[in-house]
Amino acid sequence: MENQLEKVKDKLKEKGFKLTPQRRATLEVIINNQGKHLSTEEIYDLVKVDCPEIGLATVYRTLQLLDEISVISKMSLDDGCSRYELNNHEDDHQHHHLICQKCGDIIEVEIDLLEHLEEEIEKVYNFKINDHKVKFFGECSKCC
Repeated sequence: MENQLEKVKDKLKEKGFKLTPQRRATLEVIINNQGKHLSTEEIYDLVKVDCPEIGLATVYRTLQLLDEISVISKMSLDDGCSRYELNNHEDDHQHHHLICQKCGDIIEVEIDLLEHLEEEIEKVYNFKINDHKVKFFGECSKCC
């Protein structure tokens, strides 16, 4: 975790920002909960445990800043709230998500399923694709 915090600290410094105690606390929650796709309110509740003086607005601003500098990714899983995850591989595509419509579980698909399709689109439409986001909705193995 310290290595990740140092990378973020350097990235913030490049952009003219500091890793304040509130930003650090928010980032630690995200790092410690990788793969959970937490909402702003869930992150806030966890940050408050170690940083009780923090306000919800501070967490919102921190998440917005971390998203702007590509430390985290903001995503919508069509459940009415934004969720966040750590960007571990800045140069790679976003991974895909399988979303269970019964229990709400989110499963990450790490393989790039659309590489061939991207190449074809780029060729046919003369369009340079930088990234894509794919969500599959259905029922997980526990709910089928």
